[in-house]
Amino acid sequence: MDELIANHEATIRLASFLGVFALMAFWEILAPRRKLTQPKGSRWLNNIGLVVFNTSLLRVVFPMAAIGVAEYAQLMQWGLFNLFEVHPAIALLVSVIVLDAAIYLQHVMFHAVPLLWRLHRVHHADLDFDVTTGARFHPVEILLSMLIKFAVIVLLGPPLAAVVIFEVLLNAMAMFNHSNVRMPLALDGVLRRLIVTPDMHRVHHSHLADETNSNFGFNLSVWDRIFGTYRAQPAAGHTDMVIGIDTFRDPAVCVKLSGLLFMPFTGKITDYAINRRWGTRDDN
Repeated sequence: MDELIANHEATIRLASFLGVFALMAFWEILAPRRKLTQPKGSRWLNNIGLVVFNTSLLRVVFPMAAIGVAEYAQLMQWGLFNLFEVHPAIALLVSVIVLDAAIYLQHVMFHAVPLLWRLHRVHHADLDFDVTTGARFHPVEILLSMLIKFAVIVLLGPPLAAVVIFEVLLNAMAMFNHSNVRMPLALDGVLRRLIVTPDMHRVHHSHLADETNSNFGFNLSVWDRIFGTYRAQPAAGHTDMVIGIDTFRDPAVCVKLSGLLFMPFTGKITDYAINRRWGTRDDN
């Protein structure tokens, strides 16, 4: 099974990306949560342009990708699950959960370290919040994130299937929880007990620092609850909250691809230093 998945990894990921993107884009048309403040066409063109650039860059710099590193780790017998015999189902489940936790911690780190925040603010400077925001990251952040993922894979030695499942989840959940969609509040309340919903993650894209520095999870919501970074709702409500960061409000910078690429190299590095909210929790 691992060999079959590895041979078709690119196809699986592309099909998943296109399918989830189309589903969430259609949902946004049918039931939007908020009115957009910027022209959708130009935002989508530049955000998707950044995705295409990042994907091409990854293929050039890291042609092996995460699945290739996992295969090499198996060959060299590196990592926990390559050193100790564990039931395949347990290894798969634990691997996906550990990789999920690693992404949570990485996300916190990109808010906590000023130089990393310079890169990550490209994601947060989007003036609207929709399905394309979930894939809008600076190329240098994408490269660093891949290196962190490689390190976790080498230490963990996960099954190839776990890596592919995680990669599919990473892309699918990023599009899901960044989508500008309305869902019944009761359903949102049930889902966010397990996974990160759009209403839950939208709080993270508020311009208010204490809200920006909350709800770091991308898939499982448990990490924010465990580490005290969970916030149930934005102070201004979902329809009135301001999306983005205060230091970048010019559409010429926040929307255009050239502005996104050069954003990390402008301005001070002290804005949005992470604030400590450990131990505080909200209901729901």
